[in-house]
This record gives sequence, structure tokens and C-alpha cells, in this order.
Amino acid sequence: MHHGRRTLAAALTVLGAGGLLTGCLGLGGDPDAGTNGVGKLPAATIEQKAKSAAAGATAVRLAGTVVSGGRTYRLDMRLRGNGGVGEVSSKGDTFQLLRVGDDLYLKAGADFYGDGGTDEDSKAAAQKLNGKYVKVPTTDPSYQQFSGFTDKKTLLADLFVLDGEVRTGAHRKVGSTRTIALDGSKGGSLDISLKGSPYPLRYERAGDAGTLTLSDWGQDFTLAAPAKSEVLDYGKTVGK
Repeated sequence: MHHGRRTLAAALTVLGAGGLLTGCLGLGGDPDAGTNGVGKLPAATIEQKAKSAAAGATAVRLAGTVVSGGRTYRLDMRLRGNGGVGEVSSKGDTFQLLRVGDDLYLKAGADFYGDGGTDEDSKAAAQKLNGKYVKVPTTDPSYQQFSGFTDKKTLLADLFVLDGEVRTGAHRKVGSTRTIALDGSKGGSLDISLKGSPYPLRYERAGDAGTLTLSDWGQDFTLAAPAKSEVLDYGKTVGK
């Protein structure tokens, strides 16, 4: 019995000497130790630094959910200054978006175009478009909405909309990266990286309007229009 007590005491002494006991049990220490230091700054300063870091990044990957117009969209997009590429899902529909400059392309299965209808001509047209890129006319009502999902500047601007007064929140983690939270007093939360550049890593929209994670900051990727053989003309209207 006494031997067991001595063994436990010796183990605790070693852990304490190495700083492990404090770290594992949360008994103190500086939560900003070993970080980029932004966690010690005022909330407004952290927000501005995060905005600058995001704006200066050549590319980013954005994934998660967004509620817009009463409809929930699930996104997984890679974005850069002149466009973006990725996948969007909503109400059982999944489609791919690709924008290069002002040219927006959509690729979807036959169901998206009404393959389930009874009109034989509509079914034939839907099958023809199945898995092909369709160039969305700029006059189509869906152009503005869909192109917004490929617009780095627009999407990042939406990240910095926290309801009410912006305050510094808790120290947290997104994946394995330590973060400092910026919380809106009336809703919304933004996690800012405490490692390297203070990039936004997660955004929880106010009112349960979706959560987005951001990764691959500054990791550029190839963005090019599809080959002409992969593109079909749908006509004047693409939206359902």
C-alpha cells in the first residue's frame, strides 16, 4: 500500500515538473502561450486582422451549410479571386458550379432538369443535359444566386456579419488548430486562428442559419473553363 502511494506521488511530481499536469488538467497557464498573439487583442482589432488576412489570401476552401431565402444549401467550394469551383446540394438536388470570370457553368444530373416529368420532350432534353456543363445566361434569375456561391469576396464579406456588439469569446479549437472566438452579442460566432496568419476558420451564422468551415487558405488551384465538347446550351433559362 505504501509502495503504491510512493509510485503515484513520484508520477505526479514528474508530470508537474514537465508542465504536463497543468496543461492536461487545465489548472492554469496562459491560453495564448505559443500562439500568434491575436487572442490578447481587443475584439475589433482581431476582427480587422482577420479581415485583412482573408482578403489577402489567394484562395480558400469553404464548406458547410447556408440558409438563404428559407432554403438550406450545403456547400463545398474552392474559391479564388476570379471564380470558384465546387458542389452545392439543396432539397435533394446536387449540382456542381464552376465560374471563371463572368462565365458561370452548372453541371447536374437529369433530375435537376425535370427528368421526373411526364412530357417526353422534357425527359429527352433532361437526359441530354445529364452530366454536362451548362453555361448559365447572365439574364437567368439563378445566375446571381448561383454565382454568389463562387464569389470569394462576397462570401468572405458575409463572414464578418455578427449581430450586435462584437466581443472576444472563448479559446477553442477547429480541428487541431487553436482559435479565439469573436461573438456577436445578439448572435453569430467566428473562430480566428491562433496559429500563423489569423484566418477565419469557422463561422456560425446567427439564428441557426448555417455553419461554415474555412480551410486551405492561400493554397491555389487550377481554374479553367470546361472544354467546348463538355458544354451544352440549355436555352434562356436554367433554373427549375
